[in-house]
Amino acid sequence: MCSKWTLLALSLLASGAAAASTADSYHPDERSVGPQPAVPPAETSTTFWFDDAQNTISSRLSAGNAGGPGKARNVIMFLGDGMSIPTIAAARTLLGQRNNRTGEEAQLSFEAFPTIGLVKTYCVNAQIADSACSATAYLNGVKANSGTIGVTAAVPRWNCGASVPSSTHTESIAAWALADGRDAGIVTTTRVTHASPAGAYAHIANRNWENDAQVRSDNQDPSLCPDIAYQLINSNPGKQFKVILGGGRREFIPSTIVDEEGTSGRRTDGRNLIQEWQADKAARNVSYQYLWNRAQLLEANENLPEYLLGLFEGSHLKYHMQSDSNEPTLAELTETAIKMLSRNEKGFFLFVEGGRIDHAHHDNRAELALDETIELSAAVARAKELLSDEDSLLIVTADHAHVMAFNGYSPRGRDILGPSNERDSNNMPYMTLSYINGPGFRQQQNGQRPDVTQEANYRVPEWMSHVDVPLGSETHGGDDVAVFASGPHHALFSGLYEQSHIPHRMAFAACFGPSSTACNAAATHHPIIFYLTPFVVLIMRYIVTL
Repeated sequence: MCSKWTLLALSLLASGAAAASTADSYHPDERSVGPQPAVPPAETSTTFWFDDAQNTISSRLSAGNAGGPGKARNVIMFLGDGMSIPTIAAARTLLGQRNNRTGEEAQLSFEAFPTIGLVKTYCVNAQIADSACSATAYLNGVKANSGTIGVTAAVPRWNCGASVPSSTHTESIAAWALADGRDAGIVTTTRVTHASPAGAYAHIANRNWENDAQVRSDNQDPSLCPDIAYQLINSNPGKQFKVILGGGRREFIPSTIVDEEGTSGRRTDGRNLIQEWQADKAARNVSYQYLWNRAQLLEANENLPEYLLGLFEGSHLKYHMQSDSNEPTLAELTETAIKMLSRNEKGFFLFVEGGRIDHAHHDNRAELALDETIELSAAVARAKELLSDEDSLLIVTADHAHVMAFNGYSPRGRDILGPSNERDSNNMPYMTLSYINGPGFRQQQNGQRPDVTQEANYRVPEWMSHVDVPLGSETHGGDDVAVFASGPHHALFSGLYEQSHIPHRMAFAACFGPSSTACNAAATHHPIIFYLTPFVVLIMRYIVTL
C-alpha cells in the first residue's frame, strides 16, 4: 500500500503534468514515447546552418541569380501560421466567391508578388515541424529541436539546464536589425508569447513556458530559465522592440489580478510585467503607451509614442469572424506598426503573424482558417500601400502545413465551403474541404459515414468538417510551404531550400547581420549598379509613361 507521502508526491506530479499538458490546447505538451532519433552532431551548431545558408547565397551570387542589385531599407516578414498551399488556394476561392464570382480566378494580395519559392520545414529531430522549431529556423536561421525556441539543437525540449549556456542561444533577424541601428517589432493575432512571435526574442527549452508558473509546472527554476513573457520585457532584444502588438495579457500579470476584460493573470511570482515595461521606458526617459483595445489603438495613431505595447486579449485575439469593434484587425495592427517603425531613417524589421489560421485548422474549422488567411492578405495589401517596392522587402510564408484536403471533382464555382459535386461509394456527400485527422470525426453507422450536411449547425463558422482519423487536435502536415517575395532582391527567394535560409536571404537583401559580408562584397563588385538601381527603375518607369 502506498504511504500518504507517496500519494501526495504522485498527486503533485499529476497536477504538474496536467498544468503542462493544458498550456496550449492546440499543441499538447506531450513527451514522445519510444526511442528518439539521434541528432546529427554537426546539426547541433549554429555554424552548420549559417554555413549552409551563406554558401547557398554565394552560389547564387556566382551564378548571377541573387535577384539583382539593390538594398532593402525595411523588411517585413508576414507569417501565416499553418498556411499550407491548399489553404491559400481555398482562401483565394472563398475570397472570389464572397465577391459573387466563381472564385478560382481570384487572387490574394501576396499572390501577385513577382517571386515564389518553396521551403522544407522539417526540424532537426522531427519530420513534421511545430511552430517553435520552425520559428527558430525562419527567424534565427538555425534548425532546432521540436518545441524549442531560439536555441540550437544541442538543447532537447524541457531541458532547462542545457539551454542556460549562451553558446546554445541563437540570434534572430530582429536582433540583427537592431544591431545595425534599425528598429524592430512584432505583430500577431496570437499571444505575443506564443511560439511564432517568441522566435524573434526568446531562448527557451519549452515553447509552453510562457509564464513562470508553466516553468515551475515542469519542475524547473524560472530564475535559471526565465519564462517567455519575462524575456520579452526584461531581456534583449525584446525590451528594445519599438512596437509589440497582439494578445496574451494573462502571461504578464499575477494570478491575483484580473485584467481589463475579466481574464485572470497566470504569474505566480507576483510580478506585473506590463508595469515593468512601463517603468523601464520611464527610466529611459522615452515616450510610451500601453493599449488594450481598438479605440486606444486608433487614437494612438494620431500621436504615436516611441514605444508601444498593445495586448488586446487575455489569450489569443478573437477570430476575425467572431470579433467585435473592440478588437483591431490584423491590417490595423500592421499599419500602426509600420507607422511606428518607419520613423527610423535606417529602416526596420517587422514580424507580422496571422496566427489563428493554425488554430482553426487544429479544430477542423475550415471557414475560420480561410477567413484568417484572407485577413492576412488584407494586412499584406495595407503594407504594400504604405511602403515602396524600391526600398522595402516583403516576405509572406508559413511555418508548416496542415492536413486539410481540397478534394473532389466539382465544377468551377462550386461552393468552396460546401459538399463536393460527387458522393462517396455509399451515396453520402463529402466536403470539398475535409481533414485527414482531428476532432471532427463522426462515428460510422453500419460501415457508413453519416450525412454531415444534415447536422443542425452545418455551415456555421464554428462547424467542424469531417475527418478520417479521430484526434483531439488536428495535426500539422509535412508539406513544403510557399514563400512569396516582393521588393529588393525578391528573386533570391525562388527555388526550393531549407526554411533556415529565409532570414539569411532577408538579411542579405537589407545588408545586415551574418549576410552583410556577402552583401557588401556584392556591392563592392558592382557599387554603382547596386545602389543606383532603384533610381534607374524609377527613371525607366517615368520614360514608359511618357
